[in-house]
Amino acid sequence: MKKSVLIWITVVCLAPCAWAQRGVTLEELMSVPFPENLTAAKTANRVAWTFNQEGKRNTWVAEGPSFSARRLTSYVEDDGQPISDVNFSADANAIVYVRGEGKNAAGQFPNPTSNPAGTEQTVWSVAWSGGASRRIDAGDSPRISAKGVVAYVRDGQIWIAPLDSSEKPKQLVVRGQNHSEEWSPDGSQLVFVSTRSDHSFIGLYDVDAKTVRFLAPSVDTDSDAVWSLDGKRIAFVRRPAEPRDTPAGYFLQPDKPHPWAIWIAEVSSGSAREIWHSSTSAEGSYPYMARDTGGGVIRWAADNRLLIASEEDGWQHLYSLSVEGGVPRLLTPGNCEVEQWSLTLDRKTVFFNSNCDDIDRRHLWSVSISGDHPSQFTRGESNEWSPVVLSDGMTIVYLGSDATHPARPFHGTITADRMIATLAPETYSASFPSQQLVTPQQVIFHAADGLEIHGQLFLPTHGQAGDKKPALVFMHGGPMRQMLLGWHYMYYYANSYAMNEYLASRGYVVLSVNYRSGIGYGRAFREAPGRAGRGATEYRDIVAAGKYLQGRPDVDPSRVGLWGGSYGGFLTAMGLARNSDIFAAGVDFHGVHDWPTDNWDGKNIAPELTKLAHDSSPVTSVDTWKSPVLFIHGDDDRNVYFTQTVDLVARLRARRVLVEQLVFPDDVHDFLLHRNWLAGYRATGDFFERHLRTHSNAAGATARTK
Repeated sequence: MKKSVLIWITVVCLAPCAWAQRGVTLEELMSVPFPENLTAAKTANRVAWTFNQEGKRNTWVAEGPSFSARRLTSYVEDDGQPISDVNFSADANAIVYVRGEGKNAAGQFPNPTSNPAGTEQTVWSVAWSGGASRRIDAGDSPRISAKGVVAYVRDGQIWIAPLDSSEKPKQLVVRGQNHSEEWSPDGSQLVFVSTRSDHSFIGLYDVDAKTVRFLAPSVDTDSDAVWSLDGKRIAFVRRPAEPRDTPAGYFLQPDKPHPWAIWIAEVSSGSAREIWHSSTSAEGSYPYMARDTGGGVIRWAADNRLLIASEEDGWQHLYSLSVEGGVPRLLTPGNCEVEQWSLTLDRKTVFFNSNCDDIDRRHLWSVSISGDHPSQFTRGESNEWSPVVLSDGMTIVYLGSDATHPARPFHGTITADRMIATLAPETYSASFPSQQLVTPQQVIFHAADGLEIHGQLFLPTHGQAGDKKPALVFMHGGPMRQMLLGWHYMYYYANSYAMNEYLASRGYVVLSVNYRSGIGYGRAFREAPGRAGRGATEYRDIVAAGKYLQGRPDVDPSRVGLWGGSYGGFLTAMGLARNSDIFAAGVDFHGVHDWPTDNWDGKNIAPELTKLAHDSSPVTSVDTWKSPVLFIHGDDDRNVYFTQTVDLVARLRARRVLVEQLVFPDDVHDFLLHRNWLAGYRATGDFFERHLRTHSNAAGATARTK
C-alpha cells in the first residue's frame, strides 16, 4: 500500500527554530489538530472527519484522487461543543453531524463556558460543496436513509426528519428508551432497540405503513441489530434474563459469565430463530468492548455470513459465522487483540487494527470473510487505526501517529497484500517540536504476585551524567485502555502522552504503566481477579512501577511521584494513601476515591462486597497519607462524581495533609475546553516542580489548600 498524508500544512522554519531555543512548551505540544470520527461515503471516493484544534472543532473533508483537505464547517471558538456522529448521505452530497454532548442525570447539557444562554445537543447537516450548516433538530445518533430521511434520538425517543427540511421532524411514539436505530438498505424500514428496564426488544418501523412491530419479543435483552444485504432479514443479539436480585455494577459485582446468542429474524413474517450461542465460560461472555470501541459485535457480511467478535479463546478476535449456524471460523488468530474494524463495500473483506506481532502498538491488517490468512498492511514504529476502504475498493484512509508525531489522516492505495512505504512529509507548523521529543522505550517488569506488566519509559535527553533525576509514574484511566509506544488514538490519552513528553523535556523520568484490567494483553489480564472494588489488585502494579523507578541508577528514589486521570486518579490516590513512603507527591485528575459512593450503575451489592469495595478505596487509608496532592476536577463530571473529590479533600484537611486543588466549574470528565486541559497540565507541572524538583516533600506539614 502506498500511503500519503491527507492534509498538508506548509512548514517554514528558519534556523534555529524557536523551540530549539526555548525548549518544549505545553502550548506547542497541544497545538496540533486531533482527528476523529473518520467516515467514508458509499458512492464516491470521499471521506470526512473532525479536527479538534485547540478546542475549535470542525468537520473536514477530502476527495480522491488528490485528497486535498478542506474545512467544511466554521466553528472558531474554544466553546466546549464537540462534534461527533459524522455521516454521509447516500449520494455523498451531504453530511450530517452532531454538535454538543448529552444531558447529565439532572437533565442538563454540558455548559463548560457557563454561558447564560445555555447549550444543547443538536443534529446538523451541511452540503459537501460547502456553505452554512443547517440545524435539523435537537438530538444525537443520526442515521440517513437511502431516501434522504434522517433518524435520530432525542430524549430516549426516535425522531425522523427529511434531510432537506421539507417537513417538520416527527416522533416515533414508542414506550421505553429507544436507540441504536439502523435503516434498511432501501430506506423503507427502520430497526431499533427499545429498552424496557429489565428487558429490551428489537423494534421495526415501517415508513409507508407508519407501524411499529417487535421481533420475537421475550423477557430477555435484545440488542445489536443488523440488516441483511437484501433487507429481508435482521440478525440480533439476545442475552438471557437474570433474577431481579442479581448483583450489578461493573466495578463491584462478582465476576461471572455473561452468555449471549445470535438470532435471525425474517422481516416479512417476524419469525426468528437462534443460530448460535456462546459457551457458558467467562471467555464466552458478551464482548462489550467490541460494542463500545470496536466495529460492532455482529456485522452482516457477504455470502450470507456474519462477522462476529468474541473472546472465546481469551483474546478479542473476529470470526465468520454462517447465517444458517454452525461453528464460527476464526479470522484473526494469535495472542493479540483486534480493536477496530470495518468491512469493504462488497462486505467480502474486513480491515482491522490490532497489536498482533507488536503488542504495544497498533497496525492495520485485512482478512477475507471466507477466512484466508490475514495480511498485514502497516508495520514499524508507528500506530494506525480507524481504517476505511473507499468506494473504488482500492483506496484506504486511516489515522496514524508515531512517537514524535501526533495523529493525522493518511490515504493509501491497496496493492495485493503489501505496503510500499514512503516517508510522510512534515504536516505540522514550525512551532511543533517533533525533533525535541523523546521516543519512549518498552519496559517489562513484574508485580509482587508475578504478573508481567508493560510500560513506556520516557527518558530525558539532557542533564549531567550520573544525575539522580525526579521520576513519575503515569496511569491511564478506563481502565479498559492501553497506552502505546507513540501518540494515542484517543483525544484524552493523546493529551496524556503530550504531558508525559513535556515532563520528560523538563527532566523527569516518566514511566507510563499498562496495569492489569487494561486492554491489549488478553481477557484474563483485563478481567483480573480482585480488580477495582473487588480488592484493587491492580495497585500491586503501581507499587511495582514505583519500585522499578526507585531501583534505576538515574532516579532519585526519594523523588518519585505519580499522576493520572479517572481510574488513574484512583490509583494516584491509592499510591499516596497507602505508600507515601514510595510516592512523594501526586496529581489526581477526577479520580474515584470510594467505590461504593461512586457506584452509579450498581444494585443488589451484598454488604460484605460493599465493605470490600470500601476497603479497596483510598479513603480507607487516609491515616497513612502523608505526601502532598493536587486534585483537578470539573464539577459537572458525569463519569466520576465531583463529590468524590469533595469528600476526600475534607478528610485530608482534617489530617493536615498538604492539599491543593484546581476546580473547573461546569466542565465534565473529559474536559471540553482546551484551555482547561492547558490549565490542568500547567498546574501539574508547577506542582511537581515545587514538590519533586526541589525535593520539598511536605509529609506532616501544615495543611494548605489552593
